[in-house]
Amino acid sequence: MGIFSRFADIVNANINALLDKAEDPEKLIRLIVQEMEDTLVEVRTSSARTIAEKKDLVRRVNSLKEESEEWERKAELAISKGREDLAKAALLERNKAVEVVDELQLELNKLEEVLSRLSAEVSQLQEKLNDARARQKALIMRHKTTSSRLKVKQSLYDSSTEDAVSRFERFESKLNELESEVESYDIGRNRNLADEINDLEREDEIDKQLAELKARVNKKS
Repeated sequence: MGIFSRFADIVNANINALLDKAEDPEKLIRLIVQEMEDTLVEVRTSSARTIAEKKDLVRRVNSLKEESEEWERKAELAISKGREDLAKAALLERNKAVEVVDELQLELNKLEEVLSRLSAEVSQLQEKLNDARARQKALIMRHKTTSSRLKVKQSLYDSSTEDAVSRFERFESKLNELESEVESYDIGRNRNLADEINDLEREDEIDKQLAELKARVNKKS
């Protein structure tokens, strides 16, 4: 099973569980990012173990190659000394080492394929994680904004809100009526002596300003 199929199974299981509980979507976003981070750490740890195993195989292969070359040298020595029996025995040992090298080389090739695949998948997962981190704040902000708008919409269509607005409008209408009633008392009210004197003073001031204006105009002419 690849990283992404396994990761998808984990995330989907958690998301479905949270949705069943009607959990906060912000928690879902954080969960997805956390699952990606945990999966990335786990895969990198697995990759480190695989790399260590590969190094161990490489050491064994190199050691067996040296051993086979040593048996080859011993076989040549035995032939040069006229000991064909020892040469045959040395060649048998050399062949055993070569067979083990071939087997280990197959395992090494498989490990290299696994590491190559892991490297590609880790790179893809890292890119997706970086993208998820970059979008996390924006998604959470969008959710908060949308939730606020939803509450406003619900309030606008809520009957209790409509009743409150209606009561407010009735109060405003009553206040207008009271203000109009207060103003009505000034209609037809008899002017007293102080009012008439004030009017004379204002008229006298206007006449004075008019005379000054005429004087300035005549002076300019």
